[in-house]
Amino acid sequence: MDMSAVRFRNWRKSSFSGGAGQCVELAHNTTQIAVRDSKNPTGPMLTFAQTELIRLISALKTDRLSS
Repeated sequence: MDMSAVRFRNWRKSSFSGGAGQCVELAHNTTQIAVRDSKNPTGPMLTFAQTELIRLISALKTDRLSS
């Protein structure tokens, strides 16, 4: 059994996603938020604590990840 299916059940994709298949999906449980490729739902995923994901999104929006 795929344990990710047990830990994260309700995957969501943005309603703004186009039909090009370049989307990510998010799901959460009581302690983590997971991100996966919508084209490969049984593939690997990234998991974050909520505060970590908020910091990552903030850094991406402000271009603070550039070297």
